[in-house]
Amino acid sequence: MPRAELETLFGRLRHAARTGQGLSVISPGTAARLLGHDALTLCLATPRGQLELLWCDDAADRLGPVLDDLQYTLGEGPSLDAIRTGRTVTEPDLATTPAGVWPLFLPAAARTPVRAVMAVPLRLGVVSLGVLTAYRIRPGAPSGQQTEATDRFARAALSLLLNTAPARLLTGEHGAGLALHRAEVHQATGVLAVQLRIALDEALLRLRAHAYSHDRALLDVARDVIAHRIRLDNSTP
Repeated sequence: MPRAELETLFGRLRHAARTGQGLSVISPGTAARLLGHDALTLCLATPRGQLELLWCDDAADRLGPVLDDLQYTLGEGPSLDAIRTGRTVTEPDLATTPAGVWPLFLPAAARTPVRAVMAVPLRLGVVSLGVLTAYRIRPGAPSGQQTEATDRFARAALSLLLNTAPARLLTGEHGAGLALHRAEVHQATGVLAVQLRIALDEALLRLRAHAYSHDRALLDVARDVIAHRIRLDNSTP
């Protein structure tokens, strides 16, 4: 992590905050590289305790979105722990993390290249508004410089989010550089709720359960529901 490149990064973020720009001024892949990670994701917390993925790398391997999707589907993992506790969660080697910590997430994560994770809550006072999660494919604790720089980046990201209108966060309009990555999941949830005449929470639970039991990505299942390629009726577990 060359100090000069890091200072250039934070200078761009400060300029973005002053001029009303969003995180689009820096790509997640570039930010991850400068901070010494392999992938970054940024999520906002919803009133119901879910995490909505807003900013991530669109590289072919999509490591960040894959890990975030696993946590969303399974309801456990480092990002969720960080938002619930308000404390940074650091796991230097997921292969040695006790199985009881995340009994569903750990086996699923073992099928991906990720080996180390650091989840930093985006805190405003005592409230956690979201979480920045960094992933690495090599095991090992982050260095002191990495930890400091990642914390600093999380604070800068929060500043940009607070200066972004809610409508822009949801649609990515006017250069916000952010958009809901699970919009189709919410659309499929609505379709299921209408089809089965059930509450939205139950519809989302069924969608997540189907993805987990069939070992499929949640977004892929959502797209099949929207396209009527699959139908989860009331007999579906």
